[in-house]
Amino acid sequence: MHIVWFKRDLRVADHPALAAASQRGPVLPLYIVEPELWALADSSARHWAFIAETLKSLRADLARLGQPLVVRVGDAVSVLRDMVQHYGATALWSHEETGNAWTYQRDLRVGAWCRDNALPWTELRQNGVHRRLRSRDGWATTWDRFMAEPLAEASALAPLDLDLGTIPTARALHLAQDPCPDRQPGGRAVAQSCLRSFLNTRAEPYRWAMSSPLQGARACSRLSPHLAWGSLSLREVTQATWQRQSDPELPRNWQQSLRSFMGRLHWHCHFIQKLEDEPRIEHENMHRAYDGLRPTTPDSTRLHAWAEGETGLPFVDACMRCLNATGWLNFRMRAMVMSVASYHLWLDWRAPGLVLARRFTDYEPGIHWSQVQMQSGTTGINTPRIYNPVKQGKDQDPTGAFTRRWVPELAAIPDHHLQEPWKAENASAVLGKTYPHPIIDHLSAARAARDQIWAVRRSGGFRQEAKGLLAKHASRKPMRRKTKDTQQGARSAPNQLSLPFES
Repeated sequence: MHIVWFKRDLRVADHPALAAASQRGPVLPLYIVEPELWALADSSARHWAFIAETLKSLRADLARLGQPLVVRVGDAVSVLRDMVQHYGATALWSHEETGNAWTYQRDLRVGAWCRDNALPWTELRQNGVHRRLRSRDGWATTWDRFMAEPLAEASALAPLDLDLGTIPTARALHLAQDPCPDRQPGGRAVAQSCLRSFLNTRAEPYRWAMSSPLQGARACSRLSPHLAWGSLSLREVTQATWQRQSDPELPRNWQQSLRSFMGRLHWHCHFIQKLEDEPRIEHENMHRAYDGLRPTTPDSTRLHAWAEGETGLPFVDACMRCLNATGWLNFRMRAMVMSVASYHLWLDWRAPGLVLARRFTDYEPGIHWSQVQMQSGTTGINTPRIYNPVKQGKDQDPTGAFTRRWVPELAAIPDHHLQEPWKAENASAVLGKTYPHPIIDHLSAARAARDQIWAVRRSGGFRQEAKGLLAKHASRKPMRRKTKDTQQGARSAPNQLSLPFES
């Protein structure tokens, strides 16, 4: 009996662990719902809703192979012990997981238990991330080689006589209410439909529209939650994109957009690799010179206003309200809202990072915490990018349609003052009544933040530690020059893309 432990890989297609186990004997496909994991500050009901939908789809797909998914609730070691005792399991299979610190410690406990009980546990790669990587040299080539391998196919499964268990509700897991009316649904069929529509219908303007919060909602792939929780494999997406690119009649603008998308599939694994190599960056500044820079206890008033879209900065508030209702933002807006939290509001990245982790349906710890630190200026290897929220609103929402949709309180403010309502002649009729005054002066706040960040960068010993971080984490691919679109200057770290993954 071989247990296949599903984690962030909720699919049957291209599942190397399932394929390998199915060739060796009877398979018990298992998903463990861990209450302690769902009590963490980076977990939310919208995550579980997406996963629960995907688990139902996975159970049906496994049933078609011969044995439906088994679901158990409890501690992983306790559940696995029960499986071994009651069903005579003799081997454990799973994919390597780059999760948060809690899942890392849980896997250490599971590994120790397996060794103590002579239960072989085989963990296989499912993406371009390398465990125990010694050097980034050649990483991209290895990524390409892995993605070009044939998709793993599982054999038929022998039916087992055991209780399948029920998929619990968010309420049963004691998750806080988390209304997200426009959340993307989970499930394999939805994921496949999303991939097809992107490659065949939606991707044409991707390269040019990805930065717009309005256009990007359709032009971006929207595959990120399916990749994060595993209803699609990255290899499936990569090979499907390669196949689309191979069409000799594909127009030039399609080719350019799909080339940009392929770059972001590389960056997807590039950022997860950072957390795999250095798990501490979930909780600690990547560059230690930034320790103590911001107050460790966040200003609760500022944090709440930012989280709920009540800062008085219209474009920031529109983005946060959109995120709260949909579970998704395009990358540039993710970068901007985090930049505003860290620089303008001077909040330590951990607290707003947790807010975003809970609200992104596509929360992927490796990408998330790497990006949170990048947009907060604490990596030491990326140039601090202090986004001007007013300029971003004017540039990325020139008609004001996105801002007006999510901040209807500004209906009476003229278009030319929409992003700066405090300058409008009728400002007194709106601000402080139906919409708040800005909680900070964004220009002076940005200047103060820039001075403090760059003072650290000029301090003794900064360059030496940054050099080590660059060697460990930076891409080896040359970086193209980016146009200046922030308040920060043009200096940038070599070989380190500033605007990487676009979901």
